[in-house]
Amino acid sequence: MKLVDASIKNPVTVAVGVILLVMFGLIALFRIPVQLTPNVDKAEITVNTIWSGASPQEIEREIIDEQEDVLKSVEGLIEMKSESFYGRGSISMKFQVGTDPDAALLKVSNNLNQVPEYPDEAEEPVLVSSGSEQNAIAWIVLERLGGDNTGIETEYQFIKDFIKPRFERIPGVAESEIYGGIEPEMQVTFDPNALAAHRVTIAEVAAALSRENENVSAGDFDEGKRKFIARTVGQYQSPKDVAAVVIKYINGTPIYVHDVAQVRLGYAKATAIVNDKNRPTIAVNCKRQTGANVLQVMMGVREAIAEMNAGLLKQRGLRLRQVYDETEYIESAIDLVRQNLFVGGTLAVLVLLLFLRSINSTLIIATAIPISVVGTFLMMTFFGRNINVISLAGLAFAVGMVVDAAIVVLENIDRHRGLGESRLEAAYNGTTEVWGAVLASTLTTMAVFIPVVYVQEEAGQLFKDIAIAISCAVALSLIVSITVIPTFAAKILGFFRERRKAKLATRGQQLSGTSANPSSQPAGEETQGPRAPLSPLT
Repeated sequence: MKLVDASIKNPVTVAVGVILLVMFGLIALFRIPVQLTPNVDKAEITVNTIWSGASPQEIEREIIDEQEDVLKSVEGLIEMKSESFYGRGSISMKFQVGTDPDAALLKVSNNLNQVPEYPDEAEEPVLVSSGSEQNAIAWIVLERLGGDNTGIETEYQFIKDFIKPRFERIPGVAESEIYGGIEPEMQVTFDPNALAAHRVTIAEVAAALSRENENVSAGDFDEGKRKFIARTVGQYQSPKDVAAVVIKYINGTPIYVHDVAQVRLGYAKATAIVNDKNRPTIAVNCKRQTGANVLQVMMGVREAIAEMNAGLLKQRGLRLRQVYDETEYIESAIDLVRQNLFVGGTLAVLVLLLFLRSINSTLIIATAIPISVVGTFLMMTFFGRNINVISLAGLAFAVGMVVDAAIVVLENIDRHRGLGESRLEAAYNGTTEVWGAVLASTLTTMAVFIPVVYVQEEAGQLFKDIAIAISCAVALSLIVSITVIPTFAAKILGFFRERRKAKLATRGQQLSGTSANPSSQPAGEETQGPRAPLSPLT
């Protein structure tokens, strides 16, 4: 086999190849994304629509029914459920397995554009594509420096304007959401007697307020070399602006809002309440982008929290405190699997040493473990996978498999050495004799796991990483067994044994030469030991 012959004759090239594989594998290990579990693409889309103040019946009649009429024709849709609540409605859609979530999201968005119209007070529908990355990786709560959180719900607008955008600027953060708090609003309290006296209805007041609350372009005009753009500003900035709105004219006399109502700046009714240690608070979360490294994203989140606590928030007597950190679970779970991986590798080496009873053979076979495992990280990067508890578990399972081919090859090489062949001849003949069986064994193992990669269900997506990790590790172990193992065997196997035999032979020859000298003396003459030195004459 040419590959085996080339490997044995070029040990330096093989060594360089091993070093490069391990080096690039380590680089991939430090760059590959790390997360708790694999990404699971769910072809599920939720449409959320908010209509503040509307009853569930109004939500269903005016919004949900209209949306369902245009969404039921979306390609690949297998299930659609709708729910109506006070002030909001949602439609959940589930698509066929294998549907591209991005393509489905685009189709749903296009169909929603066909809805004739929404109520004036209703907001635009928001689409949410479900997936593993939709789970928040961090939760942060707002609290006052003194510990008294009374009235902290009113800081909602501040969080929305400053804190939320700061989190969303962190590399790897896809979205940040706010829970709890109350939004500021203009509150208009009517006087029934004044309404009756001025012959004004509440509907007329609402129509006037809605009509006047907008900015209108007034065109543009040129003056010399300059061009001016005119614009009338009508959006409300303060309660005085609302109070000065003209409702209607009666006999040429304007009726203002302040004639029939009182206007003040207040806060909307709370739709969600968040408590931390039995104290009211506002919570903010961070969701990662698909493919982002959770550990790196969390470092950015911590830096942002420290930066805001030392600057903007300290000036307002506030601070952020992180109450949930997904990396704690990731690091503990991955550390546990890493320990199992290390223990498994150590036990595998000890078992080899117990049965082979040869340090040289054990070391040669043991090289297949780090080379195959580290090289697998490079392969996982190539396939776009990440490090998680599933992929590391696959590597832990593969530790015992990657030495199988190496054991078969090395044992056959050792058998040829026992037949009197030289190290080079034994390495070549022993490897080429069993490489077909080793290949068949490796392909059989891979054939068991590779089909898992093509399973589109959630279970298949969840266990895809374990199949890829084991298949890549076993495939690399095959290459190692027919290139690295015979090369190392040709250089190391039996080397110390031969040196020991050579030393023993040399020692034996020396002893034989020493015992041959007395036999050259004349027959009958006794061999005497060394004489004692004569005493000096006196």
